[in-house]
Amino acid sequence: MNVWDEMKQIRKLISEKASQTASELRVTIPAVFLAMKRRDTPFAAKLMAGITVAYALSPLDIVPDFIPVLGYLDDLILLPLFAGLTVRLIPPDILTDCRREAEGLWQGGKPKKWYFAIPVVVFWLGILWLVIRQFIK
Repeated sequence: MNVWDEMKQIRKLISEKASQTASELRVTIPAVFLAMKRRDTPFAAKLMAGITVAYALSPLDIVPDFIPVLGYLDDLILLPLFAGLTVRLIPPDILTDCRREAEGLWQGGKPKKWYFAIPVVVFWLGILWLVIRQFIK
């Protein structure tokens, strides 16, 4: 087997793993959201989820994004680390229940409940409003 064949196999394995991870995230992210709304979810998990979301949405990073390669490297390392820690802090029985519930939220690759997008739309409309307000002054 030559180097090119090995590279093709490695690329295929990475592609399969990425596809599997993406399909797991489709259920895990809504499950974490549902778990955060439950009273029996520990405070530490809720705090870590808040830190993860705040870091993901924050314009300030440990390494600024305008620095080539390194700027995005901290996001590629820290965000999955924070998300993984959040999932580990949620008790397994709660996470299992929430995953079952989250699986029902998807229909044909799209969310059944479109109104889950409202907070994201409101956030970006708020940002747009702030930017426009700065230019109007």
